[in-house]
Amino acid sequence: MGAAGQRTTLRTRLRVTKGSCLDCAGDVAGALREVPGVRSVQVMATAGIIVVDHDARAKIADLQRRAADYGLRVVPAESRTEHSAAPWWLQPKSIALAVASLLLISGLIAEKVLEVGRPALVLYWATLLVGGFYPARSGLAAARRGRLTISTLLVAAAVGAVILGIVEEAALLVVVFSLGEVLEDYATDRARGAIRALMRLAPPAALRRRPDGRQETVPVEELRPGDLVIVRPGERVPTDGVVAAGTSAVDQSAVTGESVPIEVMPGSTVFGGTLNGAGALDLRVAKEYADTTLARIIRQVEEAQASKGRAQRFADRFGAIYTPAMFVLAALIASVPALLGHDIRDWVYRGLVVLAVSCSCALVISVPVSVVAAISRAARRGVLIKGGAHLESLAGIRTVAIDKTGTLTLGEPRLTDITPFGGRDPNEVLRLAAGVEAASEHPLAGAILRAAEMRGVRWEVGQDLRATAGVGVEATLSGERLFVGKPQGQVPDAVTKGLAGYAAQGKTAVVLANRKEVLGLLAVADEVRPQAKEAVESLGRLIDRVVMLTGDNEATAAAIARRLGIAEWRAGLLPEEKTAAVKDLQRQYGPVAMVGDGVNDAPALATAEVGVAMGAAGTDVALETADIALMADDLTKLPEAIALARRARANIQQNVTLSLLAVAALVVGALAGRLSLTTGLLLNEGSALLIIGNGLRLLAPGSGSRR
Repeated sequence: MGAAGQRTTLRTRLRVTKGSCLDCAGDVAGALREVPGVRSVQVMATAGIIVVDHDARAKIADLQRRAADYGLRVVPAESRTEHSAAPWWLQPKSIALAVASLLLISGLIAEKVLEVGRPALVLYWATLLVGGFYPARSGLAAARRGRLTISTLLVAAAVGAVILGIVEEAALLVVVFSLGEVLEDYATDRARGAIRALMRLAPPAALRRRPDGRQETVPVEELRPGDLVIVRPGERVPTDGVVAAGTSAVDQSAVTGESVPIEVMPGSTVFGGTLNGAGALDLRVAKEYADTTLARIIRQVEEAQASKGRAQRFADRFGAIYTPAMFVLAALIASVPALLGHDIRDWVYRGLVVLAVSCSCALVISVPVSVVAAISRAARRGVLIKGGAHLESLAGIRTVAIDKTGTLTLGEPRLTDITPFGGRDPNEVLRLAAGVEAASEHPLAGAILRAAEMRGVRWEVGQDLRATAGVGVEATLSGERLFVGKPQGQVPDAVTKGLAGYAAQGKTAVVLANRKEVLGLLAVADEVRPQAKEAVESLGRLIDRVVMLTGDNEATAAAIARRLGIAEWRAGLLPEEKTAAVKDLQRQYGPVAMVGDGVNDAPALATAEVGVAMGAAGTDVALETADIALMADDLTKLPEAIALARRARANIQQNVTLSLLAVAALVVGALAGRLSLTTGLLLNEGSALLIIGNGLRLLAPGSGSRR
């Protein structure tokens, strides 16, 4: 292999399809780093993803073989042929737990009911061998690398119980601990369900039309830009593309959260994973599968689930101190009283109970289960939250700054009003204005021509066009010289009054006139989004203030603000002035969320504590750069996201508090000699189960928020 090949850095993303890397993430990462050519390894345990940076020497097969040494089966993350693990109840850990439980129950029956001691002892040992296999393997692997984990605590407690001759309690210990691990795997499996659901949206194969006209079925990974794909009625769209032929209504709710199907026709863009309606479509592939909107959303959700906020970092730091501290505490309990003349067996047993009640991932899982559940639920609603840190920041937002053009409004001027004079018909005024504007580049020409098309008004293109910058355009129609633009000279009071009225409404008005008189007024405005008022009202119930930022003039800004019920706005802002406005709001009111289109508002989005991009499904820049992305142009998703973030914050606080109280109470009980090995571990795993269930509540729809 040449030096150039060794210098080139490649990135491989592997998905875990068998096994669990939650407890052995550090061990797996260390093992994969030993593969020649590997430079760095990141284990996103919650999402079940391993990211490996390497050069050309490291092959996927080498990485797969090394992961297999730790009981993990991994495949390329984008693979559509094998993308999900077996159900949690069919995992080897679950099967081992079931067998160990049967052996334990049989042993208890043999000892307590049949009163046959030797067969019972054999069954207890069998329980230890079967139920303790996976915890022992994990604990020993960590010990070989100089690490102490929850599994190491369990192994030490079980070995100590065997040394004391209480094999029955050691067997109960491994079964109860294994039950806790399986429950945690179940919680993780539920949390990863959002990713699996997203992956199932895009079909694994597509019907491609060959250049000779024949059709062939190919895996979606083999589609290349420019390929022609056939999408039958009722089928899922296999990849991002542009409609080449056919018309239909496409349900985009799975990708963008948009509830109303979108009408598509030749030239329309559609996303992979969306559902085709009643019409057949020929689709021209636009991107490689790995670059499609759906694939990028999946990657973003996986990375978001791995991203850690303050609460998660606290749990990690606590866990790093907690496990060694429990070992030291148990050792002191077992040894110090004995040195002072107390019963050594009694205090060694108490030390083992301390180890046993410490064998729970309650605190470790208390934060990620809530974060992953909240991010997964948001993704299903068309809101991409890019990590636990952004989720926490969103929960603390009290001020939202919103760009006007393209965010509160549609970002496209539309003809809103026609005022005819001299008894003329409005459509006649529109016909003449369209004829004048048809050949011009006037900023309002597009709005007038689109309105004429929508109303079915036919026009003739004016002749001898002449444009005057900042004034308007004139052209000849049917021998008459007509003008569209700002009024020139003296105009009747009715015209002046009409222009003033439109200006007060934030609309831009132009006159249509001939050489003698004004024939009519045409008002154009950037229309407010249909959901904008509802979104502003919902935000008003959740936060302290909504502030509109715009580069438009003061009159237009005031009119839009009044219409939407926004009490504070800042107008005439250049991009750098929007950034300054965000900083000013931060100084006055604290954390600010900025909502914009993700491109023009990029500096302001980056300055705010939380940057929220609109319509990210169709904007690569927005999807990649925003902290939070609203996949469809639906502002009502923002108050939903804030309410969800606050529910998640409360859920995390509940889980952390409960886990700390449970550990403290159980350790005190163990020190006082009030708990047995089995009772202590049962109570501990019970608290873990309660925490898991509380976190998973965020996956279900909920209402209400915390102010």
